[in-house]
Amino acid sequence: MVKNKNNYINRELSWLQFNERVLQEAEDETVPLIERLRFLGIFSNNLDEFFKVRYATVKRIDEAGKGGKNQLGGVKASELLEIITKVVIKQQSYSLEILNNIHKRLESEKIHIINENQIDESQHDFIKNYFIQHVSPALVTIVLSDIVELPHLKDSAAYLAVKMTLNDSEKQYALIEIPKAIDRFVVLPKQGDENYIIILDDLLRYCLNDIFNIFNYESISANMIKITRDGELDFDSDLSKSFIEKISDSVKHRQVGEPVRFVYDKTIDEDTLEYLMSKMGIDSKDSVIPGGRYHNRRDYMDFPSLGRMDLLYDKIQPLQIKGLSLENSIFSTISQRDYLLHTPYQTFSYVVKFLREAALDPQVKTIKITIYRLAQISHVASSLINAAKNGKKVTVVIELRARFDEQANIDYAEQMQAEGVNLLFGVEGLKVHSKMCVIEREENEKLIRYGFISTGNFNESTAKVYTDFTLFTSNSKILKDVNKVFNFFQTNYLIYRYKHIITSPHYTKSKLFALIDTEIDNAKQGKPAYIKLKLNSISSYNMIDKLYEASRAGVRIQMIVRGICCLIPGIQGMSENIEVISIIDKFLEHTRLYVFCNNNDTKVYISSADWMTRNIENRVEVSCPIYQDDIKQELLDIFDICWRDNVKARLIDETQSNTYRKNDKPKVRAQFALYDYFKNKLKNT
Repeated sequence: MVKNKNNYINRELSWLQFNERVLQEAEDETVPLIERLRFLGIFSNNLDEFFKVRYATVKRIDEAGKGGKNQLGGVKASELLEIITKVVIKQQSYSLEILNNIHKRLESEKIHIINENQIDESQHDFIKNYFIQHVSPALVTIVLSDIVELPHLKDSAAYLAVKMTLNDSEKQYALIEIPKAIDRFVVLPKQGDENYIIILDDLLRYCLNDIFNIFNYESISANMIKITRDGELDFDSDLSKSFIEKISDSVKHRQVGEPVRFVYDKTIDEDTLEYLMSKMGIDSKDSVIPGGRYHNRRDYMDFPSLGRMDLLYDKIQPLQIKGLSLENSIFSTISQRDYLLHTPYQTFSYVVKFLREAALDPQVKTIKITIYRLAQISHVASSLINAAKNGKKVTVVIELRARFDEQANIDYAEQMQAEGVNLLFGVEGLKVHSKMCVIEREENEKLIRYGFISTGNFNESTAKVYTDFTLFTSNSKILKDVNKVFNFFQTNYLIYRYKHIITSPHYTKSKLFALIDTEIDNAKQGKPAYIKLKLNSISSYNMIDKLYEASRAGVRIQMIVRGICCLIPGIQGMSENIEVISIIDKFLEHTRLYVFCNNNDTKVYISSADWMTRNIENRVEVSCPIYQDDIKQELLDIFDICWRDNVKARLIDETQSNTYRKNDKPKVRAQFALYDYFKNKLKNT
């Protein structure tokens, strides 16, 4: 692991270590077998996005002739590209070993993943019919020649590179695009108790003669390749185009962006590899990575369960929130007090219930909400459209630049706009990443505000697997501030002042520095002083340096960081009072929580913002204070349960070795313990 003299772990290499923690879940034999396959899929999907974004950014820096040391934590861009490639090759090799081990374990469970050479007579007719009926009509096959220019290969699509040796020893090459519209795993008819699956790639190999029977070849072979392209959006300056049009055009251009990674089956013939690389204009300066027989292993995220629930995690039944009924008026209840939702342990239905009630309630006049990522079928969006149809003034601030969800958000934006929803597209130069909603309801001839502020997206699908906090409140002071943020979206040349919430880009750094300074002052005076942080990532050198300063002053700092951690804990004279753990488990840890001792008058915030430069300086973010004592205590309990995890917690330190935290204390697996915590709360109603 590369560390520079300024004592930061390089961001890209820290991210790769996070993805290795995901790979550890695939290796962990205590994880249900099919879930292990799905973690392999997550690892692969993460890696694809890493190359599209982070690797592509480093490559741009290198090609611009900039060393990049200041931007890249003390590592030259050219050096970093080489290191990344070496690390990824090692991780890919490690992942293949894990996959082979899982395949053997599946066989002992009577689940066989067969290839084209293992098909028996009883399976032949099914496979041929499946190919004719489902696969052949969807195939895109490109016959290559020296005189025909190779069309742009799609970003992250998998291709079979076919080599045919003709009767006169001449070579003919072709590419078959693996159809994304067809399930990658084809379930074959059972034979007794035995289950059989063939991967679509191998089904195509079995049917090569059906595809290329017009060629008189002596031999034929097929090996997989994949290109990953630069995923950054480049905008044109055509003033006649709307913002939606510019985003839409940029998304389309991404499919033909510059290649940043070329992965190939390491058993491919040398002449085939050279021919393809020459055709695609790829050379050794690019990230060329030898891999296994199969690519796009992200498809393992959707590996069929085959009805084997014993090979999956038990599904939890999302709980209700104590005191907050889904059958009564949510406004009536939260007018009395605040409530905290913690998905997926508690049901996301409360968010949908809030919006549906607002859509129908004649007393509700306005609804304002920020949207970052929506579910494919979104009850949130349908509730907002319903509200607009009922005459409410509905304002949606939708972020069209939510990476890799741009097209989905464009589709929803156009749909909502057509139904009378007032759409805002944020602020030029700033992504809108805050998660908040405020409604105004007429009560006794006054407008009373209700709302919610969250750490996560208003997305029914991800709410089943992402841990997030959502505060439902009628606190007029907080909601007055939230409403100012919506005013900022409309008049962003004005900088508003906020008394309660903390907002980016104008105040997050200064407010957090002030909170940390209070802890430093208290520590120097011998008063209680500590900071507890739960984040997805921390990479801002300014924030890291401030935490180092606090550590040197004697402030005890506990951090739970799921992903990137450029901070190095436990270094004498710099960070000896900082401890960091990372939890990777069944659910994706997505909650962001800040706790400051404040001389035992604890200050607690939930936030949409990680401690990264982009969140602090280049996005609209909101951190919300928690004023209600019982919710404050609940959040402290949640942090404590997570901090005591000694099953799935890894220690983050200078070595970046992802060592599991082990101790002699009773076993605590935080995600399972939290479900029990909320279940016990309901029992004690």
